[in-house]
Amino acid sequence: MTSELARLGGVLGCGGLAALLVAADRRLRMGGLAAWALGALLLAVYLLPHGHRAILVAAAAAGLLLAAAAAAALRRWPWALAIAALACFPARVPVRVGSTDANLLVPLYGVVAAGALALAWKLLRGDERARELGPVAWPLAAFVAWTGLSIVWVDDLRQGAIELLFFVLPFGLLAVSLARLPWSRRWLTFLYAQLALMALAFGAIGVYQYATRDVFWNPKVIVGNAYAPFFRVNSVFWDPSIYGRFLVVAILASLVLVFAEKAAGRAAVLALAIAATWVGLLFSFSQSSFFALIAGVLVLAAFAWRWRAVVVGGLAAAVLVSVGFGAPNVRHSLLGHTRSSFDKVTSDRYSLVSNGLKIAVHHPVLGVGVGGFKRAYARQTHLRGQEPKKAASHNTPITVAAETGIPGIALFAWLAAAALLAAFRRIGWSFTGRTSLVAGLALGAILVHSLFYNAFLEDPMAWGLLALIALVTALPREEAAA
Repeated sequence: MTSELARLGGVLGCGGLAALLVAADRRLRMGGLAAWALGALLLAVYLLPHGHRAILVAAAAAGLLLAAAAAAALRRWPWALAIAALACFPARVPVRVGSTDANLLVPLYGVVAAGALALAWKLLRGDERARELGPVAWPLAAFVAWTGLSIVWVDDLRQGAIELLFFVLPFGLLAVSLARLPWSRRWLTFLYAQLALMALAFGAIGVYQYATRDVFWNPKVIVGNAYAPFFRVNSVFWDPSIYGRFLVVAILASLVLVFAEKAAGRAAVLALAIAATWVGLLFSFSQSSFFALIAGVLVLAAFAWRWRAVVVGGLAAAVLVSVGFGAPNVRHSLLGHTRSSFDKVTSDRYSLVSNGLKIAVHHPVLGVGVGGFKRAYARQTHLRGQEPKKAASHNTPITVAAETGIPGIALFAWLAAAALLAAFRRIGWSFTGRTSLVAGLALGAILVHSLFYNAFLEDPMAWGLLALIALVTALPREEAAA
């Protein structure tokens, strides 16, 4: 019975979120918000461990009281929502959900609850604003609705419920709440300063970990470092790749300001901050993060230097290829033309991608359902166990195609294209142009990162960047109304 209610909750919650994204009538939006909350409740009931339900319900009630107090504060200081959300982005807490271990952004869920209560209050008071996410509202609503519907046919219901309850539903509402913030140059500047200082602090912790050979939190990284030829750090994050991705976003934001800054002194300070953050990124040894950084830098160089960026990018690519091909082990692996050789070079990602594509081809119309990739991959490759570690996906588009079929990957492509086009249409060296450039570069970098590390939908910063793009896109209409 609870499993059927969970499937209903997934459809209801994502459908409510989709209505909240695109409905123009205030009453429909209130209904969408209520459906979002009811759907989340049904999913939570399904996932609650049987032995500790009373304690968890009491903790949830206390959390709601705190969220109500925070929502009251947001009425006076609305930008506190963005500041608090950014501060909570790294805070993943290991949680056991039934028989599944997950690293969840528990503090951020409190921020989302406060934003939801504040939004509900505004709608009840007659706030008529709608479609705050602008050009990405429709593609995001369609993608969310289809993803939620896919829980009806998924085999791994528990993983699908986790995906919807802890990532899609809360982060979608967070994007709506952030997109409703009033435009403020002062608060956006403060938000950048917070991002840069956080990255510097996290990078310093990463350097400390490398110097002392002391890694926090993640036992998998600790064990891996004992056998790997290099030592990876994760700073305060759970995973080195998540740590690296955060630093990449901060570096790209600072780099835009370096290109735009006319005062040599301030540019030098920003350059030093970038260098210090890059050192912290280096010790993550996150290949996906470095690919994302290179992609972002090349796009920024193309905007700033035009044709000269093509020459610089060609020279850099030639150097990287020649250096990599000059290594005997890499050359031997690439010339081997075998599955094992490509797996060795790509850290087993070649097999994950190729088998993920087979799953997508075998289920082209509906996919295997949200959260169903791991179980489908285990069946495809005959892996044993309930939670085979080798079945974890490392590519977001492949995972979306496998789980939601051709409609899902088409909607995901529509969402990515709409967001990037909206951002890059507004780029320039004015404050709004720089803001749009930072948002477009950062979102593009996260998309590149998701090609090697499946975490686009699980990254709250990606959803926050969608809201930032919407803020910049809506600015001229707000100025005209004023």
